[in-house]
Amino acid sequence: MKRAVSASILKMLGWKVEVSVPDFPKCVICVAPHTSNWDFFIGKLTYLSIGRFAGFMMKKEWFFPPLGAILRSMGGVPVTRDKHTDMVSQLVDIFNSRERFSIAITPEATRKANPDWKKGFYYIAQGANVPIVLAYIDYQKKEVGIKKVFEPTGDVEADMRAIKMYYKDFHACKPEKFVTGL
Repeated sequence: MKRAVSASILKMLGWKVEVSVPDFPKCVICVAPHTSNWDFFIGKLTYLSIGRFAGFMMKKEWFFPPLGAILRSMGGVPVTRDKHTDMVSQLVDIFNSRERFSIAITPEATRKANPDWKKGFYYIAQGANVPIVLAYIDYQKKEVGIKKVFEPTGDVEADMRAIKMYYKDFHACKPEKFVTGL
């Protein structure tokens, strides 16, 4: 039911979905560009439309009652950004404690222009020994793609350049806010 409804909503809105990666039992989904709150809705609808479930990270301020309970039921993981927390270890522990777990993370970590992408998604995947699935939302084509798997090599800087190169030609909802820093 969720799958059909989500697919219908995307189709009504004119979006198409391209998927060529397997449904891994565990993975980190790197999603870019991220410049609008619409990205969350399009992304969530996309994953539901293909019959998959992924958690997501969101700033803890959104987890107030009753919205917090709704977000958690949708897979939301609150992130505290005002103090140093070891989110990487917490998420690696979640991966290690479950047979199935996927989480979508936006490396820009903000909807503003940010050339200094966060590397947490990379370290989480590396620590949990899971693949990174590269997913994009291209507003010009009205296409969501889940078409590339990235295996970390351990050379963080080279890997981040390669990941940014993959995303550089996609079109954000607000193009002026999407930068890779390349």
